[in-house]
Amino acid sequence: MSDTVSRDEQARKTPFLLKALGTGFFSGYFPVASGTFGSLIAVLIYWFIPGMNTWYVLLAVCVLAFIPGTIAAERLEKEHGADPSIVVIDEFIGMWIALLGLPRELLPVVLGFFAFRFFDIAKVAPANYFDRRRGGLGIMLDDVVAGIYANLLVRLVLFIATETNVLPM
Repeated sequence: MSDTVSRDEQARKTPFLLKALGTGFFSGYFPVASGTFGSLIAVLIYWFIPGMNTWYVLLAVCVLAFIPGTIAAERLEKEHGADPSIVVIDEFIGMWIALLGLPRELLPVVLGFFAFRFFDIAKVAPANYFDRRRGGLGIMLDDVVAGIYANLLVRLVLFIATETNVLPM
């Protein structure tokens, strides 16, 4: 019987690569505010990895990371309980969506970060719908919605600031 239990436990454990992806290269283990820390790591990747700030590269990374990220979130949820704080791949993708197509300048990036964190916490509909869903898809989609809202808000703020000559852009 102990062989069966150990095999069942092994089957439930998340494989290393999925754990690395799901936890945002282990940034999800940060002891305080792991979602905010994961979002910050996503910004640093965006800022410092060449090409990540190009809209089509960033979009491709988001699309390509979504399915394995969803699988990783699903597996980690089964292992650690509902929407575990160590899962931050959703923050990575949501943050990158928040920055998608925006100017790679300090102000839009900072605005994008704070707007994404606001919408990720506020769970404005339909993000609240997805947040109530269990499983990897629910974990991922509420942050996708938050990223879309953040992107639109930053675009609106930049447009208003530019049109009113508050920002010389």
